[in-house]
Amino acid sequence: MDVYHYLIPLAVAFGVAALMTPLVMRLAIFVGITDQPSERSVNRRPNMPLLGGMAVGLGFAAGLTVAIRQIEPTFSGGHLFALTLGGALVLATGIYDDRFGMNAWAKFGVQIVAAVLAIASGYQIDHLTEPFSRTSFVFPIWLSWTVTILWIVTVTNAINLVDGLDGLAAGVAAIIAATLAFLAAQAGEFFGVCIGVAMVGALLGFLPFNFAPARIFLGDTGALFIGYVLALLALEGYRQVTLLTFVVPVFALAVPILDTTLSVIRRLRARSPIFNADRLHMHHCMLESEGSARSAVLQFYVLTAAFCLISLAFANLEGYMALLFLVVVGVLTYRLVTNLGTLVTTKDPAALGELGLNSGENEP
Repeated sequence: MDVYHYLIPLAVAFGVAALMTPLVMRLAIFVGITDQPSERSVNRRPNMPLLGGMAVGLGFAAGLTVAIRQIEPTFSGGHLFALTLGGALVLATGIYDDRFGMNAWAKFGVQIVAAVLAIASGYQIDHLTEPFSRTSFVFPIWLSWTVTILWIVTVTNAINLVDGLDGLAAGVAAIIAATLAFLAAQAGEFFGVCIGVAMVGALLGFLPFNFAPARIFLGDTGALFIGYVLALLALEGYRQVTLLTFVVPVFALAVPILDTTLSVIRRLRARSPIFNADRLHMHHCMLESEGSARSAVLQFYVLTAAFCLISLAFANLEGYMALLFLVVVGVLTYRLVTNLGTLVTTKDPAALGELGLNSGENEP
């Protein structure tokens, strides 16, 4: 397939997102959907427009429409239905949350509904193959649904949790989307390529307005929508999967998933509610280390790209070599998180306040 088949939908998504972002900025200010400085937020500028996710969503929709015609013209239906309806539901939830605020459990409920729509349309983790004897284990329906819902909800919120610095979530998601699109192409899943190309184009069109110093934020509108799309994109390459090869999309999404996992562990160890916000996310630690938001974001990009390259390398390994590679990456990742200090916890109330674990604000 010629390169222009990929470049045309990429350019369409880029152009639509870039054109719509200034309009969305004006709309957000007009209706009062703006971000204000807070104790946990790095933002110190009042009335920063949210709703950036609307521009990304419109660019993505335009790019996906063109991509399907260019890359997968014979494609038919179910996955597109889940992506469209579930994505619209998550996007609408984000808009409501950005405007009025929404309880974390209510947001989880909507995300579970969107995940169920995806499962009903064929997005399922329903089996694994043991990598050495090649024995397949088919999951019972209840386990398949549970694992798939957990995957979709986790990735959806993981992108939301890294959306803490100007340009961070958009840039990280663009790197991940490009990687997952390449993996989908390797697996022959060209609808996944369509999704990835459209998302990369939309994010790149939005990023100039969002990179430090940002003029608009993604908001929950964008972060949740992008996370949902990436979760389904990762499953597009899931077909004949082994216990080790399913690690490939996990590696591509490793940085946001790792940050989310560490946040939960940190709060459980501190006996703090898991939805209580703090300032010990990986990007907060990098910001403290670098002293500059832009430098911290660029460092985060490099870290994400490194894990994405690991996922591409891992996709070509099998058997014991893959297992050895996995162990080495695990050891290095543990060293990384201990050096960053993202697992620092204490049960002392005063210290918890200093770390932001008693901030009274909720995530996701």
